[in-house]
Amino acid sequence: MFRVVWPVLFLVLALLLTLSGCAPAQQKAMQQMAEVIALPAPVVTGQTSLEDALAGRRSSRSFAEQPLTLEALGQLLWAMQGQAVDARTGATRTAPSAGATHPLSLYVVVTDVAGLEAGIYYYVQHEHGLRLEQAGEFAAALAEAALNQTFMDDAAVNIVVAADFARTTGRYGERGRRYVYMEVGHATQNLLLQAEALGLKTVAVGAFHDYRVAELLATRRAPLMIIPTGN
Repeated sequence: MFRVVWPVLFLVLALLLTLSGCAPAQQKAMQQMAEVIALPAPVVTGQTSLEDALAGRRSSRSFAEQPLTLEALGQLLWAMQGQAVDARTGATRTAPSAGATHPLSLYVVVTDVAGLEAGIYYYVQHEHGLRLEQAGEFAAALAEAALNQTFMDDAAVNIVVAADFARTTGRYGERGRRYVYMEVGHATQNLLLQAEALGLKTVAVGAFHDYRVAELLATRRAPLMIIPTGN
């Protein structure tokens, strides 16, 4: 018995000593990356009609050097994957999902947002908040991975839509892949119309090296769309 227990105890002790020996800066960084930054509550009644947003929507690859507000970023993310309430089915999302499998995840490459440091963030849908994944400037690297579309580096944020196909194919088989692509279209159009309603500029980018974008985001999910957005 002791031959089995003692090695396990030594391993546990070594792990505890390693964790306790982390530098304060490293511990602080790990704590910050685990925290969820609350976003302002979304506005559900606006001044712009759907017809106005549809008629005014345009793709733009030119952005002003002006920070995006945290309120605007939160509104955009809510429009894509935010929680809404349907009296028939209970809590749902702003974009439809086949079988409510919800395979999409949103990553936000932040360059210039008031109140946020530059970095890669993950949208925590059920909390309507952001979790810092990596701190630093990543827009230029993202633009390079997107076939050197340098205008992306000028955007205040680049929102990347990624998918876990297994969530949907697990229920619908191979046809579920089609449903995932449909859902990306739903979420992206929601963002484009919301951006128009907020007076922001944006464009949908589908040309990029998938594996390079995934490596940059440090995710196993499949990147399917990038939406640069700014003033």
